[in-house]
Amino acid sequence: MAASFRMRITPEAADIDELGHVNNAVVVRWLQDIATAHWRAVAPADDVARFIWVVSRHEIDYRRASLLGEALQAETWGENARGARFDRCTTICGPDGDVRVDARTTWVLMDKALMRPARVPAGITALFLKD
Repeated sequence: MAASFRMRITPEAADIDELGHVNNAVVVRWLQDIATAHWRAVAPADDVARFIWVVSRHEIDYRRASLLGEALQAETWGENARGARFDRCTTICGPDGDVRVDARTTWVLMDKALMRPARVPAGITALFLKD
């Protein structure tokens, strides 16, 4: 079983909205960025070439605002594979470890050649489950 995946994030000026904190749309981009980085880091090259993931649902709880220049830590892992769907949990924490964002995204595995959903193979599921 693979460990969860971690990534550092530092908000830049373009990420900040008129309220002075990271814009919600930026958080959605970060969720995609960490999911994609995790997939590319652990999936076999044949699977990366054959499949692509698409989002069908986001649930995001914003706990605290994230600010310009803060050293954030994002962690992601998979849960609850069912058919072509797979839930990915992501937590983004501030420099003091406080949770800024808790998210659950439902991803659908797609066969690139057929452009159709594909059942998530057990081998892929095992790559993303948290230790």
